[in-house]
Amino acid sequence: MDMKLPGIDQVRAAFIPLRQEVERLYVEQWRDPELPAMEFRSSGRLASFLARHGFDIELQAGGLPTAFVARKKRSEGPVVALLAEYDALPGLAAAAESKFAPLSAGAGHGCGHNHIGPANAAAAILAAQIAEQGRLAGEIRVIGCPAEELLWGKIALLHAGIFDDVDVLLTSHGDYQTGSLSRPCQSVVSSEFVFTGKAGHGGFSSSANALQAAEAFVLAAECKVNELLPQVGLRHVLRRAGVMPGITPDEARVWYTTRHVDFDQAKRAYALLCETAAEVGKSRGLPVREQFISETRGYLPNDVLGKLLQHCALDCGPPDWSKADTTFMAALAKSCAPDEIFKLDQDIGYFDEGQDYYGQDDGDLSWRIPLGRVNWAYPTQVPIHHWAWTALSGHAASFPGPNWASQTLALGALRLLAEPAQIEASKLERINRTKAYELPLPRIGAMKTLSNTPHMFWEATWIEPGF
Repeated sequence: MDMKLPGIDQVRAAFIPLRQEVERLYVEQWRDPELPAMEFRSSGRLASFLARHGFDIELQAGGLPTAFVARKKRSEGPVVALLAEYDALPGLAAAAESKFAPLSAGAGHGCGHNHIGPANAAAAILAAQIAEQGRLAGEIRVIGCPAEELLWGKIALLHAGIFDDVDVLLTSHGDYQTGSLSRPCQSVVSSEFVFTGKAGHGGFSSSANALQAAEAFVLAAECKVNELLPQVGLRHVLRRAGVMPGITPDEARVWYTTRHVDFDQAKRAYALLCETAAEVGKSRGLPVREQFISETRGYLPNDVLGKLLQHCALDCGPPDWSKADTTFMAALAKSCAPDEIFKLDQDIGYFDEGQDYYGQDDGDLSWRIPLGRVNWAYPTQVPIHHWAWTALSGHAASFPGPNWASQTLALGALRLLAEPAQIEASKLERINRTKAYELPLPRIGAMKTLSNTPHMFWEATWIEPGF
């Protein structure tokens, strides 16, 4: 690297006075978890944080009540945007302890988004501050993205044009490895199927039983997809499936996702779900309604950004977990997997082979705008989307990971501004990787509901068919 480029010493020095504020935000976000599309306080805290550090704030970006855009521009030049996430997951509230201690909150940060928002926002603050000092041309931007856990928010913002003038995207996430990524994850299609029957006393026999229809749909769908597309993953949950055996419900809802690294495969599986739902409804004489939620491709690798961030990660060094941190994590890991040896990835890797197990709504963005991502490690025994992930996300032992990611991303953003040719190279790589594909905008559903009455989505009372 050219020695004239911004260095890690500058970033570290700038992070010192910011650290206490960032770590306080980790805790505040964790203590006040909010469901996807309902993150009014969580997004407000991040927007206020950025405003205090000189960013111009646009609230309700793209018409979404909990989205925002924060900008800090010195002069004309590239736009480097960092993505902020801040939603929590239903049913995963747990105390920040090494053994399960449930909390009464309706949600918990079982994916660590209490870290991602503050850490990525802090990276933007660091980068903007040092860019100003070094008179680097361009703009640092933070895009506050709601409802990532639904794989919905960034797709909605994409439709609203929020990313139209962005040159490059950077982000981070907790996972099981530490380092820079340039490999695909899962494409995901998500929708709800609603069967309508006749309510009544459970002692009467009824052919118009919505719950039985929904259960028959699940069995038939699993058989059909597993036979025709066995490589595609199916996940479902029953919603509004009744409250007690003595009441036959008038409505039963099945929320399904299909997932595969190949977007077309995930969409084919979804088409089979629609076909099967219609068949089951017809055979039982019951109406069935499709309520589409979202679809997204998985990550498009970008080695230009991946290797740039890898250099930055190595310059930064691994997260500085203390003995107390690893002791707590080991105790938590033992609660989850008592017979396994504690493992925490404390090295820095470059991950460009294979594929990841998760889906991300910024995956679809990466096919349109070059995207770079770094991960920091959780213990391999701690399941993601689990009470233990919530517990660690609320404990100080989790802070070194996002602090490391924040400084790594700040350094990456600065080097992109200092060497805009790297941005152009990442764009060329994206073009070369996507030239064999058509890229229509991904489908989006639940727009009215999640924009105006998101509580109805989580109460499973929303009505918004189609997309």
